[in-house]
Amino acid sequence: MNYLPEELLIGAAADLLEGAGHVAVGALSPIPAAAALLARARSGGRMRVSLLGSAQHNFFTDGGRELFDCAAQGRIDAFFLGGAQIDGAANINLVGIGGYPRSEVRLAGSFGSSYLYFLVPRVILLAPQHTKRTLVERVDFVSAPGTSPPGTYRPGGPVALLTGRCVFAFDRAAARFRLATRHAGQTMQEISGNTAFAYDAPPDVPVTREPDAETLALIRGEVISEIAGTYPRFAAQVLAHQFR
Repeated sequence: MNYLPEELLIGAAADLLEGAGHVAVGALSPIPAAAALLARARSGGRMRVSLLGSAQHNFFTDGGRELFDCAAQGRIDAFFLGGAQIDGAANINLVGIGGYPRSEVRLAGSFGSSYLYFLVPRVILLAPQHTKRTLVERVDFVSAPGTSPPGTYRPGGPVALLTGRCVFAFDRAAARFRLATRHAGQTMQEISGNTAFAYDAPPDVPVTREPDAETLALIRGEVISEIAGTYPRFAAQVLAHQFR
């Protein structure tokens, strides 16, 4: 099946959203947005999707503030987070690379990542660029912690890390990732060689489900049509792939 790497990620992310009632997606997140809409299409429209920055798929009238209120009220089931760095304890770094506060590279900042990480029960981490530069042994700055000390009230947290090479499941009790699936064409050696943190892996790791004809039809049709107004360049990239 001929598909883009982004389409594999969209399909894999949609699989991780199965059964969620309300999925929220932050700004500048075309792959999570497409995955949420794909999951909604698969659910027959039963799933609720809120995309910040979208006029069509956003019932919020006050942007992020209402998103945070919904999360605090337990009304968001799944959310996506990324980071310039992600480590083996699912800590993420959105502040800076190098020794803080004199970071060599300053990043955009945490915004509400830590708040949502604590409250949304199903947080999916996304790292399309699976390299040791992104998947580090220990983040340079903890913008949002993957786990919390015993006794901390925390209904939310990470459940998986989806990368350009594989899917890791996260064990919150052990504060450790486990390799769940590997994408087609990716070897165990390539995954370990591009991951700086330690993780668990079973003897036989299945291949990530590839997007079938029905999934690709949904992505390239209904889904892309719905996000084109918010992510026109991304939509054009996916649509152009059909005519190569």
